[in-house]
Amino acid sequence: MPFVLRGSGGMAKAVAAALFDAGFRNGTIVARNAHSGAALAQRHGYRFATELSDGGAALLINVTPLGMEGPQANAMAFPRSMIAAAEVAFDVVAQPPRTPFILAAQALGKAVISGTEVIVRQSVEQFVLYTGVRPDAAQIVAATRCAHGDAAADQLALALNRA
Repeated sequence: MPFVLRGSGGMAKAVAAALFDAGFRNGTIVARNAHSGAALAQRHGYRFATELSDGGAALLINVTPLGMEGPQANAMAFPRSMIAAAEVAFDVVAQPPRTPFILAAQALGKAVISGTEVIVRQSVEQFVLYTGVRPDAAQIVAATRCAHGDAAADQLALALNRA
């Protein structure tokens, strides 16, 4: 599945490595920082660009602050035309749980992975490492509802049912 990963910071490095480890080989890293972006792309054999192109990809991944609460809250990580051409939208921004990118993708009927889902899944794995106990899906959704509200919990429940 071809992908475009936007960003080149610490989370971008983790996501790019995970994609590579999972067998993704057809990807483009798009980053304003040419030095770190090119280095990240080269490390995994991906293409590099400093700007988004008109071409699309099946998987779009935002690992930038675009859409995060604060001054860039209304910013879209990808243009609607790219979202429309994609199959999956993945945004690591956790606050708000549904960024403009995620909302646009949901409106177009795309599969989404939100930053809240990322945080919850990381938290579950940390809990397991600390306690040796793996919570079931209902417990995970209940904890998410408590920490992040109904919308995030409902979205996570759908994601857990997909998995």
